[in-house]
Amino acid sequence: MDKTKSYQISKHEVLEAFQKVKANKGAAGIDEISLKAFEEDLKDNLYKIWNRMSSGSYFPPPVKAVEIPKKNKGKRILGVPTIADRVAQMVGKIEFEPMVEPYFHRDSYGYRPGKSAADALAVVRKRCWSYDWVLEFDIKGLFDNIDHELLMKAVRKHTENPWVILYIQRWLKAPFQMPDGTLKERTKGTPQGGVISPVLANLFLHYAFDMWMDRNHPDKPFVRYADDAVVHCQSKSDAEELLESLQKRLMECKLELNLDKTRIIYCKDDDRKDNYPETSFDFLSYTFRPRRSKNKYGKFFINFTPAVSNKAKKAMRQEVHNWRMHLKPDKTLEDLSCMFNPIIRGWINYYGCFYKSELYSVLVYINQALVRWVQRKFKKSGRHHRRATYWLRMIARRDPKLFTHWQMGIRPTVG
Repeated sequence: MDKTKSYQISKHEVLEAFQKVKANKGAAGIDEISLKAFEEDLKDNLYKIWNRMSSGSYFPPPVKAVEIPKKNKGKRILGVPTIADRVAQMVGKIEFEPMVEPYFHRDSYGYRPGKSAADALAVVRKRCWSYDWVLEFDIKGLFDNIDHELLMKAVRKHTENPWVILYIQRWLKAPFQMPDGTLKERTKGTPQGGVISPVLANLFLHYAFDMWMDRNHPDKPFVRYADDAVVHCQSKSDAEELLESLQKRLMECKLELNLDKTRIIYCKDDDRKDNYPETSFDFLSYTFRPRRSKNKYGKFFINFTPAVSNKAKKAMRQEVHNWRMHLKPDKTLEDLSCMFNPIIRGWINYYGCFYKSELYSVLVYINQALVRWVQRKFKKSGRHHRRATYWLRMIARRDPKLFTHWQMGIRPTVG
């Protein structure tokens, strides 16, 4: 600590913040300084951040606005801070997150330590078996529309630390630098892509939604993951009443429901005989719908349960296609394993949590891409599809650990 400084921020905190930013990787901001370049002069760069933050003279640079396509058309603006600003935001997050985290709702799962999307899915699945109806909703442009005044009121409720309050205000106001180079002032929102933004968004929705639900609808359990949420209801009329009430509540908080993604769903299964047009919904890239399942006695029944969504499968197949394996004949099979196995493992770990068999078609598609690679690599002996498949199947039998999905038994088949 330096007693001559306005704010007591330790150099160790700044170093810890950099290590976390480095672990998260990420692109350069408007200054085009990459993580690698930042690290080349690490000591001096971290000293500048510490010196400015602890003296109150740190002002965040504009945030680089990057347009990324949404799955359902349209574009989302992602804000990419500079590496230095990401480190500064991480210092703020390290200080602020422990102040608010203990107060957050048990059914808020997004961007929280010790909680995951898989945890949220498991809770939703279990509750769908107990509650007949679900209200699925999405908040329109949450990160773009959070009201600064209301948010800062919530921040001050949880901390009196002057530098935390000061820098959160500055980060909220930092302008966007648009792709054409112009600066866009910000009067609301917190950039999606900012290090501290997820904590601030959770804090805002903690009061705008979570606590409001506990006060006004304690009989309707919910699961929220950032701005994506589902609420379980006993009847259709309960869900309709909640939808109307929720629209008013969000308007009070200067937010708006995305009505295109807001629906009431009937959780149909063998015991629920009513007919209703909406019997499926997507949540965290899983589709919940009636599915044929088998109980422990071997008897089949219809169960309302999640499995990887068609959108997610399409996106995975597209990524496999983009790998262009067949254009890498210079690589060995071990090279391909090192390049792509971590991605395949990640998919299986996430999308294989529930109803794993729905994922198999994607894993078969990966095998087909590997067969095309064999055909290109061994032009003479392996150009025939059947012969290439047979060769790859022999490798899979001999070394099933080479690819994660081979260990599951999803291996090349001739036929």
